Amino acid sequence: MHSLKQQILEGRDMSLKSTQSRYGSVALTIHWLSAILIVIALATGFRTASTVDPAAKAQLLTIHVPIAILVTLLTVARLLWWLFIDQKPDPVAGAPNWQQSSAKVVHWLFYVVILGMAASGAGMFILSDAGAIVFGNETSPLPEFENYKPRIPHGIGARFMVLLLVAHIGAALYHHFIKRDGLLARMWFKGTDQ
Repeated sequence: MHSLKQQILEGRDMSLKSTQSRYGSVALTIHWLSAILIVIALATGFRTASTVDPAAKAQLLTIHVPIAILVTLLTVARLLWWLFIDQKPDPVAGAPNWQQSSAKVVHWLFYVVILGMAASGAGMFILSDAGAIVFGNETSPLPEFENYKPRIPHGIGARFMVLLLVAHIGAALYHHFIKRDGLLARMWFKGTDQ
């Protein structure tokens, strides 16, 4: 009989780790939590950029910034999980090489864009000293973020993230409804190995 520690380390019974045919619960939790938080970060970010009222903009930033920090931390956790602890399941049987390559490229682009947006967002906050206004007791008006160079890659990254999400969701729906190859099922918490 294996101890609980051995079961967790080996990914047995508790399915914390991925198998050859499906993702484990840790990878799934990171994936779906990240997805929800990315959508919230994008929505609040785009809304902040289009809002003129300084008080409303500051209020949106009190949501946007902590969510963006969580997305960054989850992304780092995901990278560490894949690099040192878990392995990704095998590609879906019969998937052409170009689909497998495209999926890898999209996933790596997600990581690059998320980390780039975190860096540019932090750069804007540091250069503009907006942190003291949004999260501190500073009563000054918010700075115009357009005046800071990190704003450009941050805005480009947000738009590129939307394109990546559309491609990612489109591919998942294609596999689920057209190919019917079980790809989406292995990205959910329940189901059997295929």
